[in-house]
Amino acid sequence: MSVIITVAPTGPIATKRDNPSLPTSPEEIATAVAEAYAEGAAVAHLHFRDAEGRPTADLATAERTVRLIRDACPILIQISTGVGLGVEFEDRARLVELRPQMATLNPCSMSFGAGEFRNPPADVRRLAARMQVLGVKPEMEIYDTGHLDACLRLIDEGLISGDPQFSIVLGVRGGAAATPANLHTLVERLPDNAVWQIIAIGKANLQLTAIGLAMGGNARAGLEDTLFLRKGELSPGNTPLVRRAADLAQALDLPIASVEEAAQRLRLAVPANT
Repeated sequence: MSVIITVAPTGPIATKRDNPSLPTSPEEIATAVAEAYAEGAAVAHLHFRDAEGRPTADLATAERTVRLIRDACPILIQISTGVGLGVEFEDRARLVELRPQMATLNPCSMSFGAGEFRNPPADVRRLAARMQVLGVKPEMEIYDTGHLDACLRLIDEGLISGDPQFSIVLGVRGGAAATPANLHTLVERLPDNAVWQIIAIGKANLQLTAIGLAMGGNARAGLEDTLFLRKGELSPGNTPLVRRAADLAQALDLPIASVEEAAQRLRLAVPANT
């Protein structure tokens, strides 16, 4: 089965002080996504920044960024409703009104580094129901075993339909550690029809991406997840990280999914400009 590669170019935490190659403006993000698409990425996972580089849920900024990306390449669009720890849930949830093909759904509140990532249960259910109405496919982000239990309840309640899509996020302080054992535990408990990818944060990114691919998962790559290409060497952009993920897949004799193949596996409409 082919591997779906997602590029996560920006994220909510790092700044240009951490890595000068981090894209923050709509134009920079669109350029980074187009370059990643050329390296094999079929999905773009998007966060947005304001003029000062802070995480934002501003609809105009999001709409402009998505439009620039769609003008540049036919990659599948996934908007993060995580946005940033300082952004209120109702503002984050409003991003699905742009009707992207996909958006993330975070099922639980948690400690997140030195902050708190708030996702109240009633609000999560309302957002899941709204995504169903709008036809936006949720990608459930699970940071620990209890998060998977919450997602399974959403499925049982009918708030998640079709083949469920998961991101297993390991290595965030406040969530499960980035270890092969934790990855295996979560994968073993996924529904049989689930589509999943590994997101390993920080120094475990390369190793767990390789393990996840060998286990049948997909891969996410980009400066949101690691700022370094190798120990002590900042990545000069997102493209080398996407190329590294593609090289891992090819080393395992796994073909890279095109946008059309990714859309078929994720049960999405193929973009008109493919």
